[in-house]
Amino acid sequence: MHTDSTAPGLIVTDASLAVVAFNGEALQILTYPAQPSEIHHLGNWLSNKIRSDLARRQSPPRFVEEFRSAKRKYFCRSFLLDLKANNGNGSSSGSGWQIVMLERRSTDTVKLTQISERFGLTTRELETVRHLLKGYTSKEIAQRMEISPNTVKAFLRLVMVKMNVSTRSGIIGQIVGAGN
Repeated sequence: MHTDSTAPGLIVTDASLAVVAFNGEALQILTYPAQPSEIHHLGNWLSNKIRSDLARRQSPPRFVEEFRSAKRKYFCRSFLLDLKANNGNGSSSGSGWQIVMLERRSTDTVKLTQISERFGLTTRELETVRHLLKGYTSKEIAQRMEISPNTVKAFLRLVMVKMNVSTRSGIIGQIVGAGN
C-alpha cells in the first residue's frame, strides 16, 4: 500500500551507499508498487535502488533533487554525517554516512495560496482548511492548532461564507474545482 503520510522517508547509508537503516515511510516510497514482504534480500535491494535511482555517479556521491515513485514526486535531500568514534586508544575514526530524506512534493501550497487570495482567507482560516483537506475532524484540527473545537467550527463557518458554500464538503469542492 502506498502511504499518504506526510512524514519524510529517512534512509541512512554508509560511504558505499549500502543501507544501514531506514524508516517505514522510506520503505513504502522506494518499494512501491511491490510490498516489502515480496522483496527477497530487502537490504541489498534497497541499496541497489538507491545507487540506481537516487545517487549520481560522482565521488563523493551526490543525490538527485527530485525522485518519482509511481505518480508521486518527492524532494530528495541528503546530509553527510561524519561520525567520530573513539577507538579506545585516544584516536578517532570517522565514517562518512549519508542521511537521505524523501519528502512528498506537493503543489497544494501554491494552490491553497491562490485559494486564500481568491476568497480572502486569513492565515488561521487557511490553516484550518489545510487540516480539513487532510481529513481531520474539528476536534483533531483543534488539537493541532491548539484551539477549541468551537473556534475551528467558527473558522470553517467563516470560510463557508467567503466561498459561498454551506458544508465542509463545499469547501473541498471549491478547492478541487479551482484546480481544473
